[in-house]
Amino acid sequence: MCSVSGIIAQQDSLQVKNEDSIRLLKKQLRKAKRVKAYDPLAPAKAAFYSAVVPGLGQAYNGRYWKIPLVYGALVTTFVVRDFYDGEYNRFRDAYRRRLNGFDDDEFADILTDDNLIDLQQNTQRTRDVWTLLTVAAYILNIVDANVDAHLQQFNVSDQLTINPDLRYDQFTGLGTYGIALQYNF
Repeated sequence: MCSVSGIIAQQDSLQVKNEDSIRLLKKQLRKAKRVKAYDPLAPAKAAFYSAVVPGLGQAYNGRYWKIPLVYGALVTTFVVRDFYDGEYNRFRDAYRRRLNGFDDDEFADILTDDNLIDLQQNTQRTRDVWTLLTVAAYILNIVDANVDAHLQQFNVSDQLTINPDLRYDQFTGLGTYGIALQYNF
């Protein structure tokens, strides 16, 4: 008698072997969905949008949580600058009235002419610093949108990792720490 037990003509190459390869495939699919197509003009667009309307570049990048920070910085610096501009104008107007021979300003019994000059100079200097801070906040908004758009297109590979390490030394009772840089081929 002749018996043939299990002849296989072809193997199924699409069959997944184990759970580790299933997890790997799921991880690769999630990563593929997150990766956007490379757009070399995206950083320039984000910077342009933020220059036209502050915060619009952050919205273009999908970083909506940064928009309140941008407006908070711009509004705060502008309001403080405006406050010091008003104080400077008060001191300047009072000093000008005194130069014209009037003694009825709001600081008549409190401040001398030299005090008014000093206060004008100090508030003018402070106002100018806050003006520079307002401009710096505006420029930082543009730079942030540009850099964020660049970093979104940066290829982050699983082959390159930096792992911080903290170990407890039983003999000395102290903690030791280090950093490991690994590159897998």
